[in-house]
Amino acid sequence: MKSELVERMKIVLASSFAFYLKAHYFHWNVEGSNFPQYHEFFGKLYEEVFSSVDDIAEHIRALDAYAPGSFSRFKELSNVLDETAVPSGIMMCKKLLDDNDTIISNLQYAYSEAEKTKELGIANYLQDRIDIHKKHGWMLRSIIKA
Repeated sequence: MKSELVERMKIVLASSFAFYLKAHYFHWNVEGSNFPQYHEFFGKLYEEVFSSVDDIAEHIRALDAYAPGSFSRFKELSNVLDETAVPSGIMMCKKLLDDNDTIISNLQYAYSEAEKTKELGIANYLQDRIDIHKKHGWMLRSIIKA
């Protein structure tokens, strides 16, 4: 049923926006001896994820549904938790890695729904996003490794 795909896509959108915002927040506030590397990495990460947000919303619209776009609605839908503390650079990476795993799960669930409903264009898009987030995960794990 396409309504389940729409709901899954809304979760993908809200969670991706929350992930983007957290990575941007970390980009602004990271400190320490590895500041330049973290700052640059978080910048590339938030830019890549932010660039996907519009496409996700447009896929929701293509399903003839309205895309959510308010902080309150994103907070209701997202399963990426808000961050108000300023952890160390390594902790920032650990938090983003956990969130990235959540994003991958969201994408996989939405992908399954897209396949069930034969929305193959959306399924292909989600498959590409899964691959991109797997690469983000690899990079985050590599940074964390001591």
